[in-house]
Amino acid sequence: MQWQGRRGSSNVEDRRGMGGKTVIGGGIGGIIILLLYTLLGGNPGDMINGTTESGSSQPYQETAQEKELSQFVSVVLADTEDVWTEVLKQKGITYKNPTLVLYNGSVQSACGQAGSAVGPFYCPGDQKLYIDLSFYDELQNKFQAPGDFAMAYVIAHEVGHHVQTLLGVTDKIMPLQKKMSEEEFNRYLVRFELQADYFAGVWANHAQGKNLLEKGDLEEALKAASAVGDDSIQQKSQGYVVPESFTHGTSEQRMAWLYKGFQNGTVDGGDTFSMKDPAAP
Repeated sequence: MQWQGRRGSSNVEDRRGMGGKTVIGGGIGGIIILLLYTLLGGNPGDMINGTTESGSSQPYQETAQEKELSQFVSVVLADTEDVWTEVLKQKGITYKNPTLVLYNGSVQSACGQAGSAVGPFYCPGDQKLYIDLSFYDELQNKFQAPGDFAMAYVIAHEVGHHVQTLLGVTDKIMPLQKKMSEEEFNRYLVRFELQADYFAGVWANHAQGKNLLEKGDLEEALKAASAVGDDSIQQKSQGYVVPESFTHGTSEQRMAWLYKGFQNGTVDGGDTFSMKDPAAP
């Protein structure tokens, strides 16, 4: 991805070096964070009991790689700001820029505290994205999805959740958790996550339109989307898959919706909730 020398976002908050005991709070964001942590192979009891390890509060000295990564995510965030301001303006909606919080170890959000084990996440309560830059190495090594555009997809996906908040989707879907069984609600969560993938594809479409994509970038994003599919993660972590527990969608679904968003480049076409089978966008 062509990103060096481009504008970075001013909406980045650096909390690295501010560690603390990890405790997951309640509410919508807490549910999302806990589900993601469990999906990535963690013990949810550890997070509820606050036993996940985290760093201490010390002045943080970033490495050269971390400095480059922090600049990179700032540029990607700035680009999402430009794209979504224009895209939502066409729908008569004013885009409110989210804040991206850099942290290491653990972090406090309006959704409670979370550790780096949950991976990047978005909290609708404070409209902030949270990311531990060590996830870049995890994406390459654990998920076998290297490349800067793979990381850009992850950021764009979390921004996609912010777009859902602004569109009112989050407020419509999450309260359903109290009205139905876990299995039924999981099906809504899958569609919720696939829509965020679609929105990530919309951003990628506009990035291509500005000639920011390099050869192989789209493939990097698609590979990352495949790597974080529920079936792929469960197969690797436990040796079998449990479709009823899926919360993010299969590898095939995640790639399909990301690619559809990339093809369309608009909010229209991203309604994952009205389709009988989100596997066939």
